[in-house]
Amino acid sequence: MSKIGKQPIKIPEGVEVAIRDGNLEFKHKNNAAVLKILEHVTASVNDATLSFGVDKDVKQARANWGTTRALSQNIIAGFLNEFSKSLEINGVGFKVAVEGDHLMLNVGFSHPVKFSIPKGVKVSVEKNVIKISGVDKQLVGETAAKIRAIKKPEPYKGKGIKYVGEAIRRKVGKKVA
Repeated sequence: MSKIGKQPIKIPEGVEVAIRDGNLEFKHKNNAAVLKILEHVTASVNDATLSFGVDKDVKQARANWGTTRALSQNIIAGFLNEFSKSLEINGVGFKVAVEGDHLMLNVGFSHPVKFSIPKGVKVSVEKNVIKISGVDKQLVGETAAKIRAIKKPEPYKGKGIKYVGEAIRRKVGKKVA
């Protein structure tokens, strides 16, 4: 029995949910999302609730049951208030700017790095903080991780791109005897 999967999801006003061809289709104002219903999972929409069940009692079915419910909950939560991640840039001369649908990063390389912003994600820059927001939780997290991977923070001086609030384990450099 999945503790998460058996909990019904209350569908808020303004959000439409439909089941078509093995997919869940969500609509809210200008946003839309489609979620594939995983194997051995059944979904039903009654009144203003979305509930899930399993058609076979196997280990994979129970895992898919909770996963499908959690992904559905994240889509609805993203419609109501967007997910966001913040990145901080540390380093002398490191600069970031948004130019159209690209993020231009000057982070210590011989050339500026041009990162294309995926659709469905909004990026804004204030001083040395990059704020990434959007409806899709997975896409926001993946975009933040890709930007951070461009110049990971190094342990000696702490230069690089890190999440706001992330603790970097600092190392002591070489000392003259």
